[in-house]
Amino acid sequence: MAEAIKIRATLQGDTAELRVLMPHPMETGQRKDAETGKAVPMHFIQTFSLSANGNLLVSGQLNTSISRNPLFSFHAKGLKVGDRIAVEWSDTKGETRRDEIVLAAA
Repeated sequence: MAEAIKIRATLQGDTAELRVLMPHPMETGQRKDAETGKAVPMHFIQTFSLSANGNLLVSGQLNTSISRNPLFSFHAKGLKVGDRIAVEWSDTKGETRRDEIVLAAA
């Protein structure tokens, strides 16, 4: 099972800054294994989504050009203390991960 997604939210006035760290190896398929010299199979996050209280805020597609353990930052208006923030991803091997937090006061 993949390592937990780290979600940090800071509420300032009516704007929340949401920072998301998605631990993942993000292999491009072009790197060679040091021991065997064979290409390391492609394995990267293909799609992700960020939602608040079940309402989609952001969705995106990633590819091989994104680094290992990608970190994203978003700003959203209208969120309040107690809102549930969820992040979900799926990768090229069919693995998925979903984690959520409850927005707390700063």
